[in-house]
Amino acid sequence: MTTEAKLLASLWDDAKAATMSEADKLLYRSNLLGSDKRVTNYGGGNTSAKVIQPDPLSGSDVEVLWVKGSGGDVGSIKMDGFSTLYMDKLRALKGKYRGLEFEDEMVGYLPHCTFNLNPRAASIDTPLHAYVPRAHVDHMHPDAIIAIAAAKDSKAMTKEIFGDDIGWLPWKKPGYELGLWLEDFCLKNPDAKGVVLESHGLFTWDDDAKTCYELTLEIINKAIAYFDEKTANIPAFGGAIHQSLPSDERRAIAARLMPAIRGFVSGQQHMVGNFVDTDTVLDFVNAAQMRDLAALGTSCPDHFLRTKICPLVVDFDPAQGNIDAVLEGLEAQVAEYRKGYEAYYDRCKHADSPALRDPNAVVYLIPGVGMITFAKDRATARISGEFYVNAINVMRGASAVSEYCGLPEQEAFDIEYWLLEEAKLQRMPKPKTLAGRVALVTGGAGGIGSATAERYLTEGACVMLADINEDALKSTAENLMSRYGSDAVRTVVMNVTDEDAVAAAYAHTAVEFGGVDILVSNAGIASSAPIEETTLALWNKNMDILSTGYFLVSREAFKMMRVQNMGGSVVFVASKNGLAASPNAAAYCTAKASEIHLARCLALEGAEAGIRVNVVNPDAVLRGSKIWEGDWLDQRAGTYGTDKDGLEEMYRQRSMLKRSVLPEDIAEAAYFFASDKSAKSTGNIVNVDAGNVQAFTR
Repeated sequence: MTTEAKLLASLWDDAKAATMSEADKLLYRSNLLGSDKRVTNYGGGNTSAKVIQPDPLSGSDVEVLWVKGSGGDVGSIKMDGFSTLYMDKLRALKGKYRGLEFEDEMVGYLPHCTFNLNPRAASIDTPLHAYVPRAHVDHMHPDAIIAIAAAKDSKAMTKEIFGDDIGWLPWKKPGYELGLWLEDFCLKNPDAKGVVLESHGLFTWDDDAKTCYELTLEIINKAIAYFDEKTANIPAFGGAIHQSLPSDERRAIAARLMPAIRGFVSGQQHMVGNFVDTDTVLDFVNAAQMRDLAALGTSCPDHFLRTKICPLVVDFDPAQGNIDAVLEGLEAQVAEYRKGYEAYYDRCKHADSPALRDPNAVVYLIPGVGMITFAKDRATARISGEFYVNAINVMRGASAVSEYCGLPEQEAFDIEYWLLEEAKLQRMPKPKTLAGRVALVTGGAGGIGSATAERYLTEGACVMLADINEDALKSTAENLMSRYGSDAVRTVVMNVTDEDAVAAAYAHTAVEFGGVDILVSNAGIASSAPIEETTLALWNKNMDILSTGYFLVSREAFKMMRVQNMGGSVVFVASKNGLAASPNAAAYCTAKASEIHLARCLALEGAEAGIRVNVVNPDAVLRGSKIWEGDWLDQRAGTYGTDKDGLEEMYRQRSMLKRSVLPEDIAEAAYFFASDKSAKSTGNIVNVDAGNVQAFTR
């Protein structure tokens, strides 16, 4: 890619901005800056504007600081994501400051500065914006700038690239003191347009919103061009010592590693994985300097908080393909990382430090294969991976033109175990009941399958939708993604009777989410014919899908769950017809009875591994069900002497409770068996049929 192609282009639209207020322009500028990962990473950086507004009580004009609130993301922020504070009160805070030792207490004063009762909590970076004497301020974390900030001779490089336009300040943890440092710099350097913060990022400012935005791009572009010129003929990270495996082999290795790692790191809570094998990642994991650079850790505080002190490098050799040996030694590698992390905690902790957190690695680097990240949910795992890619880009630039420097260990610890960060963690909402769980749902595009997937998604699970109908699968996934996000939903086209396809589906699930905790075996058909008209082909089709298919998907689930060693839940969606005979449906009823008995057998086998197997028996779920389309509907209507419109009413009246059974009813039972609410239940059957005495289990 040419240097010109790498440079950032201004996206500012004068016509669009012409009618905007200063606050609206701040939102516009923020979203533009956050739309490009070369400018800042997810959740990283912040923006502000000082705006003259009428005081809601006095009506007098007052100066108000609009600044990104705590925990927001500039790329997706809305107006309610900004904190608003009186500037005169923020200036008055200087009189309350008792010095560096007490700077954290200043955060407690920020709510007293709130303008117009704004409930958005102000972030720790608020003073950094408040005390810069310019109307508009951008604080970004561009890879190209952090590569300068993380270089050993960062100060000299800043001067070389930017002259007097951009100043430089040494490392200082974000907080009130750094805000005063920035103010002092601005007062002493009134013509400066910004400053590089060592091991942190970039500040730029101006009194015009558009000029500030374009200045930020200009400074980043200068850094991009500088590194492009300096590194054009320098092999990245000392050159490659490993060769990347082909894409399908990389995914196959990841599919074997991820469930094993997941089992080792999910002791405190279920973790979800993310796999990345982009060229940027492969350049790094294959490089001569990878292990040395990885051990230094990340530099920018935002990177560090997302990726921990350093990654774990998996002992895989792509030339030897020693995956079996790696898996055999993986538990020891993970344990060694934990031991090292605990030692780091013990070396650096203070008397009032929060308790040791999860000591497992977040980032796993595999030569020839790529990078795996694990976190409490799929979005966090993905974002952690994005942050480490940012760190790779920083290491690439800094190590090529200078010497890369990670955060000093004590500084890193003081960021990670900052009491203010701990308070933020304690305020986070309680995890949902299926948070971190991964479910594979067969027949996922049908009424029961999609309703079950949605029930799991509402409780925080990730869902792999499997179905043989590709078009229906795509439509169902798009619907669910639109409401629950693209991170939590994946799809795989799968024929449950195809042994290879089933194994491939589980491998795909492992790569996308890290493993599987819940199997909902729901794929099905239905047929109706008198026994003398039941062909061998029809009999075998029922057995293949409803019996053999359930066996195949369960067998693969057991394999993966045993690798993870975390237990699991298998839910069979069978049928009332598995317990109660039905006329003209011998093949269907027999196959459903086979499902139920298979579940009993698997409950016996899975108990010692904590794998629970239970059955949900629906009856007459017409709405949204694929099996009630076409011939089956006609056949059942003919069997009971009614028409299509009267069939649902006939089933309702036949039930003891005189109620229709809906997909959501089956989903609720499937949720019960998947959740810890049924932690002591296995080998059980729940009938969701509105009452049918013939299907009573006792």
